Amino acid sequence: MPNSTPDIDATGTEAPLGEDDWRSQSKPDLSALRAELDRIDNTIQALLIERACIVEKVAQSGKPAAFRPGREADIVRRLVDRHTGRLPAQTLFRMWRELLAGTTGMQSKITVAVCETGTGAVLTQLAREHFGTATALRAYSSPAQALNEVSSGNATVAILPVPSEADSPRDDWWVTLANRTPRLHVIARLPFWTVRSEGAPAAQALVVGTAAPDRSAADRSYLVVELDNDVSRDRLSQSMVGAGINPGPILLRRTAGTASALIEVAGYLTDDDARLTTLGNTARRPAVLGAYAEPLPGEMT
Repeated sequence: MPNSTPDIDATGTEAPLGEDDWRSQSKPDLSALRAELDRIDNTIQALLIERACIVEKVAQSGKPAAFRPGREADIVRRLVDRHTGRLPAQTLFRMWRELLAGTTGMQSKITVAVCETGTGAVLTQLAREHFGTATALRAYSSPAQALNEVSSGNATVAILPVPSEADSPRDDWWVTLANRTPRLHVIARLPFWTVRSEGAPAAQALVVGTAAPDRSAADRSYLVVELDNDVSRDRLSQSMVGAGINPGPILLRRTAGTASALIEVAGYLTDDDARLTTLGNTARRPAVLGAYAEPLPGEMT
């Protein structure tokens, strides 16, 4: 008959039972199970304290920015990829997002300016889920207001709706983003993992900050260019491909004189990329607005 109590090691301490040990017991001892959970909880807490100490040493190393969205994306991707067992992967994801937000806050104060142009505070919810429950959030009614808070140093990052054809010209914050002083960059896209919720809007947002984009293992970039008004999306796309750049969605804004295009590009693009000099007259004054780590594929269920 299997032993129903934990083994005792040479020191007289109860040795932790393995997964097979628990499953082999015909009638698990509830007290022993609870004691094992307490032991695991204490171990987890000790490791979190140890992790926080290392984060403090990283902060003292002189690195330029506390918020590293590319690094965070790679951590989450790795942990979700190696996850096994019956604990839902989305639970692991939520735990680590809160942990990463907390350790980032240890290194510097994070304030988030959220542009809420619609109803339901959907972007505020996205920001809260990503930046954690303890991070200060402030809502603004236009992209310009949120960006001004970042430019003035009153906010660390701005959360803005992903640009679309339906936007009014006053909301085309991307047209002049590269010309702001200090320069601002797109550094992340939210949500990093989509939550499936019946009837909820599929909100998407971009994170903009003063820090340069943080490269991850899989990224996409934003590029803005000037065009003549008669240049079509197809012609622009062909010009991009000819330069060796793989374009994604293209958003065009035409005015009386010229046009501007916001192009989503596969990969990590920087201002000094030699391919930008080969676009020719089709796309002028190319400016890289930033990059973001590709979100996890699929949806949380």
